[in-house]
Amino acid sequence: MSYVFYIIATLVLLRSISCARIFCDNSPLSGSCNSIIVPRFESHESQIKASMNPTHNLSMTSDHRLVQSVDGVGKVTKVDLVVAQDGSGDFSTISKAIEASKNRRTGTDRFVIFVKSGVYIENVIINSTMPNLTLIGEGIDATVITNNKNANDGYKTYNTATFQIWGSGFVAARITFENTAGPEKLQAVALLSASDLSAFFRCSFKGYQDTLCLLQHRQFYRECDIYGTVDFIFGDAIAVLQECNIYLRRPMPGQQNTITAQGRTMSSSVTGFVIHKSRVTAAAELTLANGWVRNFLGRPWRDYSRVVFVKCYLDSLIDPQGWMPYRGSSAFDKLYYVEYMNSGEGANTTGRVKWPGFHVLTSDKEAEQFSVGNFLAGDSWIPQTGIPFYSGI
Repeated sequence: MSYVFYIIATLVLLRSISCARIFCDNSPLSGSCNSIIVPRFESHESQIKASMNPTHNLSMTSDHRLVQSVDGVGKVTKVDLVVAQDGSGDFSTISKAIEASKNRRTGTDRFVIFVKSGVYIENVIINSTMPNLTLIGEGIDATVITNNKNANDGYKTYNTATFQIWGSGFVAARITFENTAGPEKLQAVALLSASDLSAFFRCSFKGYQDTLCLLQHRQFYRECDIYGTVDFIFGDAIAVLQECNIYLRRPMPGQQNTITAQGRTMSSSVTGFVIHKSRVTAAAELTLANGWVRNFLGRPWRDYSRVVFVKCYLDSLIDPQGWMPYRGSSAFDKLYYVEYMNSGEGANTTGRVKWPGFHVLTSDKEAEQFSVGNFLAGDSWIPQTGIPFYSGI
């Protein structure tokens, strides 16, 4: 009986090998069968079922020149440069690879840099003459870009950023951007984005005060983790954060945590932050603070500040007031703060601030203006990034 089973198993194995060989031989991309393939961005649900290893379906060979395209359609495209600290890539630092891209790219065609796992202690700047750049890492906490510049040491806030992006069309996936300065060092930015039509997928942004600067233009964040304390998502972009995890950390004694500090300056401006279908909860270090920290959804950095929390989970750590002043009361009737269909112990709005500019919406019809499709016009450009998204509310 065991002999018969052995024969059947062998025939099945040979059949599968033959089928695979036929597929490769007849594929127009047959040369890619033995190349690196970084899988396209799958749905969140399918990834949950997969291995927790961030590189579980990344097959490494000596040929590292092909990577599955971030357009999400499964085609194979050329990786322009590879960064690896172990010498197996074209460069050992991200900054050198970006500098080299100036002379290696053709016009404004998308330029793809694959960054292998490692901790890259750098300050990276992608300037405005470098559009359509893509960085793909090997996973959150596998590919890490980090530094510790901070305001307490004399740097201006924007210059503290570990990673700055000024060129349009930037895309990043599976990378951690970090500033390790700590809460006592005041403003310390992990990532600053002024990139129009930029998108981030399964990235992590770690810092304390001013972690993530959404400076300007249209930006989309999907399934990302954002850590911080004071004003740690700030700026004046048109931004949607969808299915993200927002983790509040332990601030300095006497400080309150504020997630957002949005900087809209005119009522006619189309800017604002939309937090959609995301989770707001405590990082482990804040859980150990025994409840002495007050935590708020945001405060108005500028008088016409606009922030919307839609269909999010808000943990019990959120203060019943929800929002706090920045300086004085001049913004209370000019700002536009919205909550709609949030859940969790922190989502009860009965104790919220009584400012004229605070609103609780009651229907999808009211909230639809803040969808990716409407607020970002995302249907016209996010599909080209390959990043999954919900167009509606």
